[in-house]
Amino acid sequence: MAAQPDPRIGAILGDLGSTQNFDQVVIAPDASRVAWVAANSEGGAIFVRDVAGGGVVKLGQGDEIAWSPDSQRIAFLSDREQRGQSQLYVASVKGWRAKRLTALKGYVTDPRWSPNGSKIAILFAEDAPTGGGPLGPEPAATGVIGGKIYNQRLTIVNASSGSVAQISPADLNIYEYDWSPDGSTFAATAAPGPGDNNWWVAKLYTMTADSGKMTEIYKPVLQIAMPRWSPDGSTIGFIEGLMSDEGFTGGDVFTMRPGSRAENRTPGRKSSVSSIAWTGPSKMLLTEFTGGSSAVTSFDTSTGQSERLWQGDQNLHAGGNYANFSVARDGRTAGAILADWQKPPEVWAGPIGEWKQITKENSDRHPQWGRRESVAWTNDGFNVQGWLLYPREFDASKKYPMIVSIHGGPANLNQPHWPGVNFDLTILSSLGYFVFFPNPRGSYGQGEAFTSANVKDFGYGDLRDVMAGVDTVLKTAPVDPQRLGVAGWSYGGYMTMWTVTQTQRFKAAVAGAGIANYQSYYGENSIDQWMIPYFGASVYDDPQIYARSSPITFIKNVKTPTLVVVGERDGECPAPQSFEFWHALETFHVPVELVVYAGEGHSFRQPDHRRDVLERTVEWFEQYLK
Repeated sequence: MAAQPDPRIGAILGDLGSTQNFDQVVIAPDASRVAWVAANSEGGAIFVRDVAGGGVVKLGQGDEIAWSPDSQRIAFLSDREQRGQSQLYVASVKGWRAKRLTALKGYVTDPRWSPNGSKIAILFAEDAPTGGGPLGPEPAATGVIGGKIYNQRLTIVNASSGSVAQISPADLNIYEYDWSPDGSTFAATAAPGPGDNNWWVAKLYTMTADSGKMTEIYKPVLQIAMPRWSPDGSTIGFIEGLMSDEGFTGGDVFTMRPGSRAENRTPGRKSSVSSIAWTGPSKMLLTEFTGGSSAVTSFDTSTGQSERLWQGDQNLHAGGNYANFSVARDGRTAGAILADWQKPPEVWAGPIGEWKQITKENSDRHPQWGRRESVAWTNDGFNVQGWLLYPREFDASKKYPMIVSIHGGPANLNQPHWPGVNFDLTILSSLGYFVFFPNPRGSYGQGEAFTSANVKDFGYGDLRDVMAGVDTVLKTAPVDPQRLGVAGWSYGGYMTMWTVTQTQRFKAAVAGAGIANYQSYYGENSIDQWMIPYFGASVYDDPQIYARSSPITFIKNVKTPTLVVVGERDGECPAPQSFEFWHALETFHVPVELVVYAGEGHSFRQPDHRRDVLERTVEWFEQYLK
């Protein structure tokens, strides 16, 4: 099954595989210490250090850190005693010995201390065999389909005795929550199960901490995330916007007082807010996608005034959103994980914009790819941005092939980042290619109007943006227009399939976890709720709007040799979509190869599979572009 080994790729991937990645950083409320999770083969290891300096303390295996309000204890999750079954632990700064509090069976996530430090809330799906969203492999679809639903319930653990009480209703899945400042009430986003599918229709609730009584207070127009109480307990802030994936947040800032109307505090803002943290009764810190960069902003919800505290091309959002940024109670001191194409990830902490490097785990890692360049262009009245990576050994007298790498989502974006060993085409820059990472309409970074500009228009305006970006690059960089390739994963895989039905300018394509036919896809995937905001109706009510954007509708136009790869148990972009596209190209004698990876979901987990995908991708482009 494996592709032909390429020693160049092996060396690059070996180096990337040695990179120490970080999953979370959390600063203590009093700004004295910072804790982080360093990723490893067992899930992660927790470390702590004083912000001012000094030695590093290792707490051992675990993840999902939460500091107590008095900054003297850390709650975290770990499966150190039974692999695959996380429990809640607490460690004190006095000696750092960890005490296990729970003996639960099921999926556990998101610990949060009560304001007085006597309790810890968690989300707990009892008896659930797995958890963590639809990116993982789906269970084998045999027997009676549509069985038991395992809802995440808000559960309170006594921080001293370890006694456990599930308080939220069993028929609702809680996605995110926050304690009120007095500890009496929760704000939560929730929907009936199954949880993986219904995040897109979640509503905002309040819930009493003693009885678990839930009251619906807001039904959003779009998707909502990150409910947070103001320090005076009068207001709930949250983010609402068009979001295509749970955990990849972007939108406008809303606030509401329970019993009153929700108000959009950032209408027309030319950025996408990815997280919020209250720093006063009407003051927030925002992390934002702005263009193709990241920013941290102080924002006044009462006046709408904002002050940019930091902006940079470093990526604050690798692997998601707010897990990589944490602010102390003073509103000025923060911890962050920063990375870009030139600097590998490290933990930083200190005053915002004046962070000091805390870790030096990747000091021996160096870029193996060429320089980056931000590219800007206009199309159809939109200002569009992307990133161009030059070949590593660039010679201005030569012409080079170029790969266009289209991001997933579509509500997401390409940012400078240190590449991983997933489907990351940065490595092609190391092998003599230009690599172009466009952020067409539908992306984050330029406000809600831009993010929603592909509604009922998948494949049309966003492809025009991509092609206008390609033309812009061709005017300024020595790219051979006869040696263009296109590739992407998820929505990027769909866009790759779509692109080769609309133009023959690309001489090779690689479609990872793509969508060939939105009509059949609607009934095959496990998260169909994401489609309604984009298509306006279900496929049963408006089949033509789905057919209009389906590559299969235009399949006879394809002449581009295409490699198709997918996980056997992908619930987000199921394997039958890749089979459908492959079958059609086979029928019309277009060079095509389909590879299905056993046991994999939407995000590949096995290192040999990740490597095989990249090796096949390079081999495919080398065959048709070099």
